[in-house]
Amino acid sequence: MKILLLLKIVVIVQGFYSPESFPVNFCEKADSSKTCPNEIPLFVNKLDSDQSVIPYEYHDFDFCTTNEEDPLAENLGQILFGGRIRSSPYKINFKEERQCTILCEKEYKKGDAEHKHRLRFLQQGMKLNYQHHWIIDNMPVSENANPQAIGATDEDGKIIYTYSVYWKNTSMKWSSRWDYLLDSVRYSDIQRFSIRISSMIVVILSGMIRVILMRTLHRDITRYNQLENEEDAQEEFGWKLVHGDVFCPPRSALFLSVFIGTGSQLLCCSFITLAVAFFDFLSPATRGSLINFVFVWYILLSIVAGYISARLYKTMEGLDWKKNALLTAFFVPGILFGMFFINNLVLWFKGSSAAVPFGTFLILLSILLFVFTPLTFIGAFVGSKTDRMTPSMETSQVPRQVPKQTHIKLLLGMLLSGILPFGCIFTQLSFILNSIWAHQIYYMFGFLSLVFVLLVIICSETTVLMTYFYFRSGDYNWWWRSFLTSGLGAAYLFMYCIYYFTSELTITGTISTILYFAYTGIFAFLFFLATGTIGFFATYFFVHKAHASLTTPSEVQKRAELVLHCKSAFMSVQPLEEKK
Repeated sequence: MKILLLLKIVVIVQGFYSPESFPVNFCEKADSSKTCPNEIPLFVNKLDSDQSVIPYEYHDFDFCTTNEEDPLAENLGQILFGGRIRSSPYKINFKEERQCTILCEKEYKKGDAEHKHRLRFLQQGMKLNYQHHWIIDNMPVSENANPQAIGATDEDGKIIYTYSVYWKNTSMKWSSRWDYLLDSVRYSDIQRFSIRISSMIVVILSGMIRVILMRTLHRDITRYNQLENEEDAQEEFGWKLVHGDVFCPPRSALFLSVFIGTGSQLLCCSFITLAVAFFDFLSPATRGSLINFVFVWYILLSIVAGYISARLYKTMEGLDWKKNALLTAFFVPGILFGMFFINNLVLWFKGSSAAVPFGTFLILLSILLFVFTPLTFIGAFVGSKTDRMTPSMETSQVPRQVPKQTHIKLLLGMLLSGILPFGCIFTQLSFILNSIWAHQIYYMFGFLSLVFVLLVIICSETTVLMTYFYFRSGDYNWWWRSFLTSGLGAAYLFMYCIYYFTSELTITGTISTILYFAYTGIFAFLFFLATGTIGFFATYFFVHKAHASLTTPSEVQKRAELVLHCKSAFMSVQPLEEKK
């Protein structure tokens, strides 16, 4: 009932939209003024294609242009996605209709190499179905006409560009003008069905947690704690076999702590972004606002990455917190920045508008060195000075030998566990990919927020269950395994992206294919870190909680010695009473 109620709330909130802008009034020419202009500016943006991942600027094609060479001021989000907004030569006046107005003429001579290159580039863009993105009154312009083929010859000729303007009354209110675009593709039924399936998975897993862990675990703990002497305690069985080894530091503890710190940073950033987007504070009218918001919070939350990484490293008996902070600041961000640099070189070579300018690139590098890194070191310093999370039980000096298990069996168990987290995000993933590669509008953050909550629950419960089964078999190596078990859903995500590329997209060209899989690899890697961190922390708290309830052999021995001492004291007191 709670899940259904939450779903209802999400659906209701999903229909609410805050435009975050104010209407602009336009007047007829006779009544125009500075506050009520007559001319309605039309801006042009990048051109992109569903057959290529390389966008181009409007001025890269031989279209009609204005005398203004520089694009309008853009934010970081627009630059990263190749947005280049420029003024257009189209003249639109309020309530003034135009018909077949000549915009410009483009003449091409057969023997001119420059003309031949421009015409060939224009033809290539038409073959790849590159589409315009125009903006009027801060609204994207949509087309409502079928393209018409025009005969062409190989001889010298010219292209005449014309345009017409017609005015039509509408009853739509200004405050709801975005609803047409946001509601243009309705996925409500598919979304609800997907969330119901994910909710059923959560209910089933919760039932298994309750039956297998709560009842079985409680019975085991009660049985273990009822052992009467140390000899009985040494004859341990079940998951108590590994009680002294579960808190032994893992191998490569430095890298594990770095991954967990970065994953915590990503999770916090995702939570804050979804919370803000859920309440519609990120408007689609403000282009690039989502990317700007994510980037700023990712930088600020580097202090969280440093803190968690350093404190966890200290808990795993790590000593060099400076080395830990350095890796946290540069290992994963360095991989991302390196991939970004290589992709940017490819885009720059192709002359794409998505290529980040050199000045912007230096700014990003400066932020990484002089903002991101110091914040990471501050967090790491605080984490290293904080008391480490002490184990709930004594750690064995000599770890117990782990029963032999085939690597195929372990890998199969982790891969099977990754199916459930991927199944939770499967539907939303298809919509997100359509938004990125098919240029569709995605504004269903209510559904996405609920799916995020379900994902956290499923990752946690799945990893805890698998860890319990490993403990029952005498395998106490849970540190890395909990991280990998929960994070390997990223493998299914990457495989689905391959399927999406081959079945849904029509991308052609080697460079576009390389860029697609480069971006997909980055996305899958970040998903791996985030979901792996969820499973790790869930297992960490489960292990502490479960083993804190156990009575260790040393405690059994102390309890037996106390009983013997009490008996001897009682026997010595009894003869004294008889003498009296």
